[in-house]
Amino acid sequence: MNILLVEDEPLLRHGLADLLEEGGHSVTAVGDGPTAVDRGGREPFDLVLLDVALPGIDGLDVCRQLRSRREELLILILTARGREEDKVRGLAAGADDYVTKPFGSRELLARLEALSRRVRREPTPEQIEADGCRLDLGRCVAMRSEATVPLTAREARILRLLYANRTRAITRAELLERVWGASGRLQTRTVDMTIANLRHKIERDSSVPRIVVTVKGVGYAWGGC
Repeated sequence: MNILLVEDEPLLRHGLADLLEEGGHSVTAVGDGPTAVDRGGREPFDLVLLDVALPGIDGLDVCRQLRSRREELLILILTARGREEDKVRGLAAGADDYVTKPFGSRELLARLEALSRRVRREPTPEQIEADGCRLDLGRCVAMRSEATVPLTAREARILRLLYANRTRAITRAELLERVWGASGRLQTRTVDMTIANLRHKIERDSSVPRIVVTVKGVGYAWGGC
């Protein structure tokens, strides 16, 4: 795989780069959050091996930003923070897997191999047909019959996230973190209000939604087909 390694400690960064290259991977190593966001968002990496404690931008924020730009990118968080709460935060930020330090080289390579065997997520198309509504996410518009309704950039990001993860429900906390970039622990009705406005724009009947559906006790899911 073509891997972006993000680790601020030089000795560990060089050691990990050598290990990955010996394992047959192509490695680009950087030491701070802003560089990781910049290069990870525009260069064709398959996977990001990401430390959490980084200068400039925290690793979880790097994860959120990269996930919002490239839904298909594999992200493996590597950190000394091993509490269950930390793991949940990492996965909620968009990580595919989580490895705690200290770790064995064989374990790390095995996890990378397992990730590389996964069925890769298909990139979200810019135009989606759902329940008679044509969603042009690139232009941020929804079209039904002869009517064209503008979507906000945030509404388009919500639709991209739900469509890309259409095999599961997305929690309100995950929407807050990955669309708003806010803490998922905030107590707010912002997500529900935004979804309600979005439904008025795209659904045949917003009181009986068929594209963005509610999963009781969890959040929202893609219902369009």
